[in-house]
Amino acid sequence: MEVEGLAETSSSLSTEECLKQVQRVLQSVSFRNAATLQQLLQFLAARALGHSQKEPLKEYTIGVEAFGRSGDFDPKTDTIVRVQIHRLRQKLKEYYDSEGSGDPIFIEIPKGHYQPHFQTLAAPDRAQSVPQSLSTTQDAIAASPAGSSFGASNSSAASGPPYELPSSPRSLRVLAMIAGASVALLSLGFWLGVHQQKGNRTAQTIEDYRVGTDAVKAFWSTLIGNDVSPVIAYPDAVFLLDNSNDLFRFRQGASDDRGALVDSHLAQQFASNPKLVSEAGVLYYENGYTGAGELQAVGMLASLFGQMGVQPIFKPSREITPADLRQHSVILLGSSFQNVAVAQLMNVGDLTFNNPDSRLEGWRAEVRNAHPQPGEEAIYRTVRDPVTHTLKMDYGVVSVQSGVVPGRHIVMLGGLDTTGTEGATMFATSQAGAETLLKAAAVASGRTPTAEMQPFQVLVKVPLEKGYGVLGASLVAVHKTLPAQLPKRD
Repeated sequence: MEVEGLAETSSSLSTEECLKQVQRVLQSVSFRNAATLQQLLQFLAARALGHSQKEPLKEYTIGVEAFGRSGDFDPKTDTIVRVQIHRLRQKLKEYYDSEGSGDPIFIEIPKGHYQPHFQTLAAPDRAQSVPQSLSTTQDAIAASPAGSSFGASNSSAASGPPYELPSSPRSLRVLAMIAGASVALLSLGFWLGVHQQKGNRTAQTIEDYRVGTDAVKAFWSTLIGNDVSPVIAYPDAVFLLDNSNDLFRFRQGASDDRGALVDSHLAQQFASNPKLVSEAGVLYYENGYTGAGELQAVGMLASLFGQMGVQPIFKPSREITPADLRQHSVILLGSSFQNVAVAQLMNVGDLTFNNPDSRLEGWRAEVRNAHPQPGEEAIYRTVRDPVTHTLKMDYGVVSVQSGVVPGRHIVMLGGLDTTGTEGATMFATSQAGAETLLKAAAVASGRTPTAEMQPFQVLVKVPLEKGYGVLGASLVAVHKTLPAQLPKRD
């Protein structure tokens, strides 16, 4: 479906004013739990404010660029765009009927159009000015529920604090932040970065960054090559959820869609604690949680890429496709403990993650160093206070390898714990860290869009405060990795 004609943004509004209004909406209570709609609004606003409005925004473009559909995406059979646009109109109406009623700018996606319209309206007239195109009784769509699956694992939200104590003795809670909150933060970081880049009259291109003096941008621009939409894949580990909202770790075994019932025999066979699972009653699959460190990593990368004028694609690690690997550089957040794609896609190097007991976690995991150099250890484990058992030190790994086509790379930023992921990302986005990574990558000066980095791994230590506050990240070891054939992803 191609939409003819576009609604125009009011000429009296500046790009900055429109961006601020987008942020108000993204951070609102109405949109708090709507991760997919947050990402969709972010994409549509970027197109409206950063591209020429002479050409219509096509349903195909939204499906491929915003929802990660493959190149053979057919809007006639896959109605995800129409479904989510309809939901976005409903959510905008909900927002402006409540907390956004006094906002200075009204955002509308007129019926028959996909490009948002930014309009200045007097606050007292706002309630009467909401167009009927936002009405929940109009613009109804007949579509398959399967078409709206994008971002489904992000849509859950916790009603309490992000770190929650067990609600019962048998609870197997994890210290997790919902992916919906992650999208809200990445939206803020990305938009701030984009605005900073647009506000700089001498803004550089990706090619300029490769040969510039900024080591951070030089490293990342070389890593992504000429890919202006690298994929950032966050962990979506599977848990089993009971009717008390308690979570049980499900480390392996076949799983189903989020919310589907779990076969009791399958749950007891593969769950980390079969005894607790046997007493839990009815269980459902749940993969809507990601770690707090991964959340911080998303924010750091979103801000950096925004400054570089790069618009990354964010998606759960389980949804990485062969097309992603062919078309994009891929950044995997989390170690093999948290991110299933790490175990499937990363080549084996000297530094590997290992858990001596697959059914027990509790910060027992370790980074193994197959070939320790002078001053290095063979094993690195989480450091805890001997009296209070508070976490004092985590370890993270930055691993870089070539992708499946020239000029594409796969990078893993992961740790023993979620704090290690945050520390690895902090290191990779710092000046000193990026200088180390550039040296390890052995990329010649005058880097080209298809420059290949030499595969390598970097181990960093991450001191902690109160067990979760990352105080920094410092270099421990640098190891070269022998090139190996990337595992096939069917």
